[in-house]
Amino acid sequence: MQIFLLKKKFIVIFIALFLIFLLVFLYFQPSFSFAFELTTNAILDNNFKEKLSTLTKNDEKYAYLTFDDGPTLKATGKILDILKEEQVKATFFVIGKYVKNHPELVKRAFNEGHYIANHGYSHNNARLYESDSSFIQEIQDTDAEIGKALGIDNYCSHVFRFPNGYMSSSYKSQKKHAIELLSKLNYVYVDWNCLNNDSVKKYSNYQLLDNLKKSASNKGTLIVLMHDSSDVNDTPSVLKDSISYLKSQGYEFRNFYDCL
Repeated sequence: MQIFLLKKKFIVIFIALFLIFLLVFLYFQPSFSFAFELTTNAILDNNFKEKLSTLTKNDEKYAYLTFDDGPTLKATGKILDILKEEQVKATFFVIGKYVKNHPELVKRAFNEGHYIANHGYSHNNARLYESDSSFIQEIQDTDAEIGKALGIDNYCSHVFRFPNGYMSSSYKSQKKHAIELLSKLNYVYVDWNCLNNDSVKKYSNYQLLDNLKKSASNKGTLIVLMHDSSDVNDTPSVLKDSISYLKSQGYEFRNFYDCL
């Protein structure tokens, strides 16, 4: 009986010590734990690329919030505040020249667990598709600025979004060729299947939310397009309601780290 009690006491002590160790370990870990994956030296397997390419074909109710065209002082910080409050991780497709201007916003987004993806350096299609070298340079210059902001040498997001999207009819032949260039750079491109049209024209918050509801209707996994530029609409002001609606429809929020 005494031996049994000693064993039980030992097990309780062992479990307690293990839990303390685990809590300490988690506490001192950086909020972002995939930094080693996001470098030019990392080779993404086809499984990751396949997952990203087929996300919108899945029936599971996952929502991937993505924000294009930042970072900006007008919107990015407000969006990060809301995402933190709602405990939602998102993906930011950043423009290189804006990363250079506001590296602190990119660093904050990264530290808070959001995926920092590549949206080109200039958001100027004429410059982007001028030649193979200009396209590659736009990708690499953006990665370089992100790396400076994050303090990560040879940063590479491995995820690109074409300005205006690949599905847009403009520069169609150039985009088709650009996919080959992206593959050589160990990149995959991602579009969207849900949006609130916040960059199209001026809408009320009610209309923006209604646009989102209509766009999400009868769909499984969503890649949601929004913008953290606030050039046309004040996206932060409708973000909380958008998140609440998607939650009410049974969606679980994810970002592209979940595909790694």
